[in-house]
Amino acid sequence: MLGILKEKIKRIGEKSVHFFLLIFLGALILSVIRNLAHIKQAGLLLEEEERKVSALREEQKNLQEKLEKVQSEEFIEKQLRDNLGLSKEGEIVIILPEDKIVRSFAPKFEREEEVLPDPNWKKWIKLFGFTS
Repeated sequence: MLGILKEKIKRIGEKSVHFFLLIFLGALILSVIRNLAHIKQAGLLLEEEERKVSALREEQKNLQEKLEKVQSEEFIEKQLRDNLGLSKEGEIVIILPEDKIVRSFAPKFEREEEVLPDPNWKKWIKLFGFTS
């Protein structure tokens, strides 16, 4: 009887060990699946951030080019001439009024209509006075 009891306890112990192993393996598999999902999501976030960094680098490159252009002698001279009306020594600055004002002072030419000459038969009628 004691031997049968030991056998039953041993079977129950083995079943419970198997049960706990299955639960442990299930939890382990779920954990691995969750980790894989997190890794994939982190990879997507990393790609998005890399795109943002690339765009920012491109913007930085464009801004650097603009800065170099703005700091050039030609650009500074153009700004001084155009916006402040300054000139080099010996040059004369002429400031013209706006286009609308200049156009108002310009003489107005009337357009002549292009008229074709009368055909010969009309000329003959006019010449001999057959018209009323």
